[in-house]
Amino acid sequence: MKEKIYFYYTNDLHSNFNQWPRTAGYLKDMKSSRQTRGDAHFLVDIGDHMDRVHPISEASMGKANVELLNEVGYDAVTLGNNEGITLSHDDLYHLYDEADFQVVCANLKHKEEHPPDWLHDTQVLRTESGVRIGLIGLTAPFNAFYQLLGWHLTSPFEELEKQLDSLKQKTDIIILLSHLGLSEDEAIARKFPDIDVIIGGHTHHLLRTGEYVNNSLLTAAGKHCMYVGEVILTYDHDKRELTHKEAYTTDVSSYSENEDTSILLDELAAKAGNVLEEEVVYLEEGFETDWFHDVPMMQDLTETVRKWTDADASLLNAGLLLDGLPKGMVTYGDIHRICPHPINPVVVHLRGDELIEVIRASLQKDFMEIQLKGFGFRGKVIGRMLFSGLSISTTIRANGREAVTGVMFQDGSAVEKEKTYRIATADTFTFGRLLPEIAKSEMKQYFLPEFLRDLLLDTLKNKTPQA
Repeated sequence: MKEKIYFYYTNDLHSNFNQWPRTAGYLKDMKSSRQTRGDAHFLVDIGDHMDRVHPISEASMGKANVELLNEVGYDAVTLGNNEGITLSHDDLYHLYDEADFQVVCANLKHKEEHPPDWLHDTQVLRTESGVRIGLIGLTAPFNAFYQLLGWHLTSPFEELEKQLDSLKQKTDIIILLSHLGLSEDEAIARKFPDIDVIIGGHTHHLLRTGEYVNNSLLTAAGKHCMYVGEVILTYDHDKRELTHKEAYTTDVSSYSENEDTSILLDELAAKAGNVLEEEVVYLEEGFETDWFHDVPMMQDLTETVRKWTDADASLLNAGLLLDGLPKGMVTYGDIHRICPHPINPVVVHLRGDELIEVIRASLQKDFMEIQLKGFGFRGKVIGRMLFSGLSISTTIRANGREAVTGVMFQDGSAVEKEKTYRIATADTFTFGRLLPEIAKSEMKQYFLPEFLRDLLLDTLKNKTPQA
């Protein structure tokens, strides 16, 4: 006898709740259809369901996302970096306390060896016919962040070496829930042929019909849950082996919204509104923002970051502030709205010549106009770089381009090319190649769990002393 087993999956919603009722509607319909036909079926999420850019996730610290996953009826999830490193230790420790599903993440360890009850390295799902499906979860090992939050991430490859043999002995099929990214998934598939399917995420790649690497079928459904993934496994009970694997993705961006999910989202939005209405500061004067010019509030925030991190100098991009604020009472929701990014302060060590190159690159028109997506940035463009602790001289060339003509510290001392300095900035620039000198710095000190918006609030309070 041959049996088909259906897996439906989502990845990297990033709290795109405008789409979620349609995604939920599709998933509920598929679950109902499979149940009616008596088909074995499961529903899993591959992480980054939460993103604190959204007020609902911000106000609930991700617990609203868990409630939404419960409402649809998920069987298992793994964590993404947005669940893992944008929450404080206690918020992550209790994130899944009320989950009706299994949480699997083999490489997430608690530094004090007191893991939460919900955290499991692996799980075994069983069909009614007795087929045993082993799940193992892995998440991106951003240890520089996790360590500061009381967690430790082991190597995904070392964890697979440790877990797979025992998992293979007690299962018929092995599926990896991987929030590692496509290149890591491909490397894992080449090294570990016992993994039958790798359901991926993190790098937002879309594999419409999957792809084979070695023995493993790889699949992923893009981002924001515009697509839902499906894996169909054919198990031969007579041969006691998996004989066929298929993967598909379905565009659900125009699917009918599920009414119950929409109602729940409205309720969660109302709760979030109540939380975010907390009044935090009164502004005697309002302020505006401008992504391409120096503005006093961004300059004040840059100064706050320098002093708070005790750095020699600091630099922040004006695109971090999405809007200004009027005179009057300001709520935490206002702060979140104008600075929604899950971005932490960081201090990097740069030589003087590297610092000068960073300044030159950051003041280039092309750099300021980059429409950045990712690395924690949730704005429109990078914008102009502002500096604290430094005095920058520039000139406008004949072609209209701004050029740096001098860099020195505000106390009048020169920037020594071979001397190393502590420079504070947004952690965004430690990833990728936006500013290579910062990204490749061998010394990076991240500050968690504070986001830049927390320092923005401090800046506003210091600017307008409260009675």
